[in-house]
Amino acid sequence: MAVRHGAVATAAVLLALVPVAGCSSDGAGPRDAAPAPSQPAGGSAASPSAAVKAVPGPYVALGDSYTSGPRVPPQTGTPAGCERSGADYPALVAAALGLGGADFRDVSCSGATTTDLGRPQRTSGGTNPAQLDALTSATRLVTVGIGGNDAGFMDVLTHCARESLRASLRPGSGGTGDGASATAPCRASYAAAGGGPDDVQRRVDAAGAKVADVLGEIRRRAPRAAVYVVGYPTLFPADAAACTDTVGDAVAPGDLAFLAEKQQQLNAMLRERAAAAGARFVDTAAASAGHDLCAGPEQRWIEPVLPAAGAAPLHPNALGERGMAAAVLAAVRS
Repeated sequence: MAVRHGAVATAAVLLALVPVAGCSSDGAGPRDAAPAPSQPAGGSAASPSAAVKAVPGPYVALGDSYTSGPRVPPQTGTPAGCERSGADYPALVAAALGLGGADFRDVSCSGATTTDLGRPQRTSGGTNPAQLDALTSATRLVTVGIGGNDAGFMDVLTHCARESLRASLRPGSGGTGDGASATAPCRASYAAAGGGPDDVQRRVDAAGAKVADVLGEIRRRAPRAAVYVVGYPTLFPADAAACTDTVGDAVAPGDLAFLAEKQQQLNAMLRERAAAAGARFVDTAAASAGHDLCAGPEQRWIEPVLPAAGAAPLHPNALGERGMAAAVLAAVRS
């Protein structure tokens, strides 16, 4: 039995890390599209501290781990299990807008679902109060990044890694298999189960109904606030070949395209729900094009399965949080 040992090792690491990643993870109309931040020499995203129009506080940030910034230093706030960074995009946005003290509350928490916004969330390091309780009639600015965990996006990623590993170990396949099961074993497995890839779309649609409820509750509690729904940044490049050095064979090339498609559906749902609720959608996927987890260490916003220090696997690093902050600020000042 011929086995691609690199595929087995990388997929095994992916399967081990994804369940503890805490969260998941596109498109917008001309008004919502945020331009990619300019790149100074060295490839770092521009600081979001450029001049912006004054936005009155208080500002409340709600969301999951893509908002809270697990492992991005400095880790701050309570409970510790929320893995909230003092340099996550809400903190950077607040600093750029001159909002601090009582005018800024970041209550985001790693692993949060829409349900956790409305009730206390237990973490390994304490309990986070219901995030929506931070809103009041005085709140003037709200950002919310949620929905990926409800849609089970990381579960889909885990399933794809597992299917690629099975394809590598299949007797007689030479580690390559044939047909759809070789080029996109994950997509093929959904079809073989009888439901097809649309099963993932159904999860996204179900999450959309919950996001709509959250946005309605935000409007009820903070009727005078400007609300921004922050989408998820790009995980994978459009060209699967660009991931060869980073992902190897842990996820088949066809399934990288499949995962990119599912992320686009997730962000499209968030954009639609934002529009229906009278909120603005912040398109961080467009801003992060070319900064996916397969980009070079100086360019990527999302860390690969084996992350650099000060970042969590499959999550935004410090550069990503700065890029997301720039996208939010571009929307706020437009």
